[in-house]
Amino acid sequence: MVENTYGFLVDVSRCIECGGCEVACKREQGVERGVNWRKVVTVDEGVEGKEEHWPMSCLHCSDAPCATICPVDAIDQRDDGIVTVDEDECIGCGYCIYACPFGAPQFGRDGVTGSKGVMNKCTFCVDRIDEGKEPACAANCVTGAILAGDMTEITDEYKERVAKTGKPIVSP
Repeated sequence: MVENTYGFLVDVSRCIECGGCEVACKREQGVERGVNWRKVVTVDEGVEGKEEHWPMSCLHCSDAPCATICPVDAIDQRDDGIVTVDEDECIGCGYCIYACPFGAPQFGRDGVTGSKGVMNKCTFCVDRIDEGKEPACAANCVTGAILAGDMTEITDEYKERVAKTGKPIVSP
């Protein structure tokens, strides 16, 4: 188990279901049409006062079940907690899809991602992280609903928001 230092927190009270995070992810990562590494899910749709929008993606779990079940060790976790996929090692078996409770691992529309026939998922924009930037979804969230980065820092932000509003923030 890796101690996560990077992760996401989502302030669902701020999400307006604009889809900016989905578009930013697709643009940054070149994710094909029909595949969503970041998607906004509506909960309690149509229920007055209860409807919420949750921007969902891979949570880069500290004990990632997708990495545990991968028979060829194509899924790995960096020291900072970011879960990555080695597309050259992936055999496309799909075990990770069944192991992940959040639906993060995905194949493309034709059952493959790209021409390799392998799975892929949110990368936490690892290239951007390595450059000292935040993931594209968080950087492009116009309402600041997606908090991403060092868990100590974003947890402090979370606590400040809860103190101001008195309402807990859901972290899907």
